[in-house]
Amino acid sequence: MSEQKFDFTSVIDRKGKDAFAIDALGMEEFKGMAPSKPKEGFDIIPMWVADMNFAVPPSITNEIKNRLNHPLFGYFFPKKEYYNAIINWQEKRNGVQNLKEENIGYENGVLGGVISACNILCSRGDKILVHSPTYIGFTMCLENNGYKIIHSPLYQDQNDNLKWKMNYNDMEEKIKKEKIHCAIFCNPHNPCGRVWEKEEILKAMEIFEKYDVQVISDEIWSDLILFNNKHIPTQSVNDYAKYNTIAFYAPTKTFNLAGLIGSYHIIYNKKLKDRIVKESSLSHYNSMNILSMYALIGAYDKIGEEWLEELKQVLSKNVDFVVNFIKDKFKGVKVFKPEGTYMLFVDCEEWCKNNNKSLDDVLNGCWDVGAVIQSGKAFHGEWFIRINVASPFERIKEGFERMDKYVFNK
Repeated sequence: MSEQKFDFTSVIDRKGKDAFAIDALGMEEFKGMAPSKPKEGFDIIPMWVADMNFAVPPSITNEIKNRLNHPLFGYFFPKKEYYNAIINWQEKRNGVQNLKEENIGYENGVLGGVISACNILCSRGDKILVHSPTYIGFTMCLENNGYKIIHSPLYQDQNDNLKWKMNYNDMEEKIKKEKIHCAIFCNPHNPCGRVWEKEEILKAMEIFEKYDVQVISDEIWSDLILFNNKHIPTQSVNDYAKYNTIAFYAPTKTFNLAGLIGSYHIIYNKKLKDRIVKESSLSHYNSMNILSMYALIGAYDKIGEEWLEELKQVLSKNVDFVVNFIKDKFKGVKVFKPEGTYMLFVDCEEWCKNNNKSLDDVLNGCWDVGAVIQSGKAFHGEWFIRINVASPFERIKEGFERMDKYVFNK
């Protein structure tokens, strides 16, 4: 790895600094959601919630500081610089051509946008196709809003390094049988870490077009593409995809800005665009925070891009280490090397059955020694754990050494 301009090695103490990944551990109000606290003598290595333990690029904090120097924070509307930053970022990073301000719209969050999209494409009680394993946020927001999830399971190709793939026959059969006209597509896929190739997206789109299925595409992970993989925007593969997909993006995952709130949609179909703007306005809550706007402008600039390229090198090193560590030391544990994101979805079934252990035994054992990982059950991975590697390398190394010594090979 070349010499770094930015600091990805310092361990920043987040305790008491508004960090759910640290402060929620063991709290009664988050019981069942957050892991327990480690035993005495072990510090916390947070490897569960999908945010990062790295300082944001200075371009973000500088933009926010500069705005704070002006002591008024009244009503406002998004600046041209906000839209231009998105247009330039999408063109440079994803090859998106001719994106216009009119195609872009603010969303408080991707999940809120997903529900607004569902509300204009479906009736409550409608069935929606979603791949499984499934991001827990999709499950919660769809069920809470009265939609019925029809899962189409991804499968792991045993002859292709356990790569997760779509089962197109299953997708078509369920769309036809259940009379489905809306699908949620996660690109890149969370939690499996697939960066879908153009041919894969095209094949899915052919099925969607055949049965008049409109698509909601969550592309919040699209900047975090590892190794030599490339993000293909869902809307880019053909005209049907362009005009029948509502896509959601955000700088929050890429630059660790979830606490500032702020996502955006890209929609080329004017009818869908008008309807989602109207739907999102009904709560009178879907409005931009002024500091969030400046955070995006700071993120989507030259320094932010340089920081992101270094981050991807750090994440790639961490992923390589973890995948090799698991293969070398955790006999019976299987993992697909993610092509994007910083999350690993790890299959413990064989290890658990060989050692007469439950998944809860694995989780509790890791939590006890401060290696704070996440259960995969809520993501429809019955024997899986979900691991976040977006921390300084030495912390990830320490976490896995604890898991080796106290859990998998004690």
